[in-house]
Amino acid sequence: MPADQPFPHVFEPVQLRHRTLRARINFGAHTANMAVDGLVSERHLGYYRERARGGAGMIVVEPVPVHRTAVLTRGNFRVDDDALVPGFRAIVDACRAQTATGDGPVMIQQLYHVGQHGDADNSFAPNWSPSGLPSYHDADGSHAMTGAEIEEVLAGFVSCAQRAQRCGFDGVEIFAAYHAIVDQFWTPWSNRRTDEWGGSFEGRMRFSAELLRRVRAACGDEFIVGLAVSVDAGSPASLQIDELAEVIAWHDERRLIDYVTVGTGSYFDFTAIIPPSFFEPKLGAPFATALKAVCRHALVQCESHVRTPEAAEAVIAAGHADMVSIVRGQIADPHLVAKARAGRAEEVRGCISCNQLCWGRRSRDYWISCLVNPSAGREFEWGGDTFTPAALAKRVLVVGGGPAGLEAARVAAERGHRVTLVEASAHLGGQFRLAGLQPTRHQITELIGWYARELARLGVEVRYGTRLSADEVAADVAGGVAAYAADELIIATGAAPGGQGFQRARPLVATLPGLPDDRAVSIHAVLDGTVAVAGRVVVLDDLGDWRGIGTAMFLAEAGCSVTVVTAAAAVAGGLHHPAVDSLARSRFARHGGLVMPHTVVERWHGDGAEVRSVLTGAHCAVPGDWLVLAETPVANTALSAALTKQGVAHHTVGDCVAARRASLAIYEARALALTL
Repeated sequence: MPADQPFPHVFEPVQLRHRTLRARINFGAHTANMAVDGLVSERHLGYYRERARGGAGMIVVEPVPVHRTAVLTRGNFRVDDDALVPGFRAIVDACRAQTATGDGPVMIQQLYHVGQHGDADNSFAPNWSPSGLPSYHDADGSHAMTGAEIEEVLAGFVSCAQRAQRCGFDGVEIFAAYHAIVDQFWTPWSNRRTDEWGGSFEGRMRFSAELLRRVRAACGDEFIVGLAVSVDAGSPASLQIDELAEVIAWHDERRLIDYVTVGTGSYFDFTAIIPPSFFEPKLGAPFATALKAVCRHALVQCESHVRTPEAAEAVIAAGHADMVSIVRGQIADPHLVAKARAGRAEEVRGCISCNQLCWGRRSRDYWISCLVNPSAGREFEWGGDTFTPAALAKRVLVVGGGPAGLEAARVAAERGHRVTLVEASAHLGGQFRLAGLQPTRHQITELIGWYARELARLGVEVRYGTRLSADEVAADVAGGVAAYAADELIIATGAAPGGQGFQRARPLVATLPGLPDDRAVSIHAVLDGTVAVAGRVVVLDDLGDWRGIGTAMFLAEAGCSVTVVTAAAAVAGGLHHPAVDSLARSRFARHGGLVMPHTVVERWHGDGAEVRSVLTGAHCAVPGDWLVLAETPVANTALSAALTKQGVAHHTVGDCVAARRASLAIYEARALALTL
């Protein structure tokens, strides 16, 4: 190891049974939801191969349901079917081939059954559990297993472990996290049995002990057997850390496990399972520390909001854990480990903890992707997260420094083009930068800083405070020698506030009565400081996403008295899938914020809003010194339209095509730049 290696603990090899991990940052288990007809897809193969190429020490491939009652998502794998073997073997072989020695990362497969918290819409079977308690996934109940049915589930785990071994995996990880079926047997609240599978502590341990012993007997001494657990400190029904430590110590003393990975959250409170930006970094470290203190034989892995190589080094160096699982960080940048090993950690594209396309897509039963890295899930189509040099280097002019312009400029430069980016303001990032000014969202501004560093590294010329007209652009493109001469012209001028107070619940009202008014302003004006808002504020939120609630939090935390009015059933309802909505509402409420769901604004009076309940039709007045409008922006099409009129060929990407989410702007820009 080089003497100047900034991550000496991360890259100190560690032995895991018969295999050696050459890095202690692993790519942990998560449901990518990419199966096609229950089988491994090309999307899977590209996805895992890219993380192996990126240097992960161990890869835990997404869970396989061990029983017909365990199927949880549309993209789950088939149950007990050897048709899975060729696809998994292809993943294992491809990942091992990514190193010169051909052994690659340690390859593990997770096996799972979530017990009472299943999804009958996907399994078409009753949820099986120790004691027949209700699901926390939906309103269904569950079936208390008989002794014979417990044996059937145990046999399912063993059969899946043997199949994983035939696929070439080095071992399996048994899913006991989030109050899944193993944890349900451990936990007194969910294990109310009076037979040999419950009652005493040893009785509650019997299911996991039998499972682990049978897997070891079936697969042999060299087969790695890991365990995934979690802590949900805020849920009284869950095992607390001292109780979980006792459970893990019991298994470790009997050498039933080779490693244990510990995360956070549970089905009782999903928000901490994949921690969004509201949570502190290295959330799982204290729990890993507690398990490390009781494990004499098994390695301990920390997960949960450990996003960066620096955080991983800190956790391992402090002795909190032997290994770290970074999942979202390696979805955002699959080469995170390789860049850290090469001393280029500043080039790692950071995860922004938004959960919008990883967990957000998975919770809608799509295959997962990534807001900041659109190649995630498209590796098999795009050749991974690297770039093939263009056959002919061109001069590329990008107009607009929002997320679409930044990504287009970066990827074009990566491919060898000479790129100039012009931005009308003094800052990069566009509306995305304003989002980064909202409470807890500083990781967005960190990402924009990464773009700035990457553009500088790649030699992109960035000109701030430059607003180009169509005549200037047309002259430069035609002349070929002017200040902005270009062979390819990309327009990424974004979108601007509508200013009309449009509400989807009142589609025939083009402009809110009472507008325009100097005290009715956009969320953009609030966040960029154009207007100093103080006192009583009414936020008209027609969006239901981060833009409304984030700005409301920004104002409330600045001392304003804020009321959010929305026609939706709940404020921030659009953030349900990323599991952020309740956290946002809670933080807003703690700072004195008030919400009025099922309500529309009828008129702005300059000193308050007249509102109407969409449920009862009742009217009331909401006093306010300011009205802040969270409404869909309007695409900035003027430059593109003028260029089209002059016959100047150009590309348009992002919000200037249609105002949408940052993820689509970045995706479109990447897709375009790959074709130049």
